[in-house]
Amino acid sequence: MSNQEPPESEACCTPLVREPLTEDWAGDLSRMFKALGDPVRLRLLSLVASHEGGEACVCDISDSFDLSQPTISHHLKVLRQAGLLDCERRGTWVYYWVIPAALQQLSAVLLVEITSVSVADACAEVTA
Repeated sequence: MSNQEPPESEACCTPLVREPLTEDWAGDLSRMFKALGDPVRLRLLSLVASHEGGEACVCDISDSFDLSQPTISHHLKVLRQAGLLDCERRGTWVYYWVIPAALQQLSAVLLVEITSVSVADACAEVTA
């Protein structure tokens, strides 16, 4: 993942309606959204993010699922490869935490400020 920052410009509209995404940024976002498209991975991310101290050991979250340890490890690996989680081995356990910049990218690309003007009207103004 390139961790490419969104282009700097006016913050009135989400990048999706302000201008086309670059190929690299679209690829990065696509990998992250694809990883989150699985309910187990979405729950895993939520469990890790909401765990006390902002990090969780596999042993802390395994009981939340009716899945085998290898299956949970696979899902965590997919989240790591997508750039959403990072981890560190401590003894026999691996601890995971969310990468805040990755969540910021996901939220920034979808953020639409709510105003009295419709999104279609705002986009028409930006492109005019």
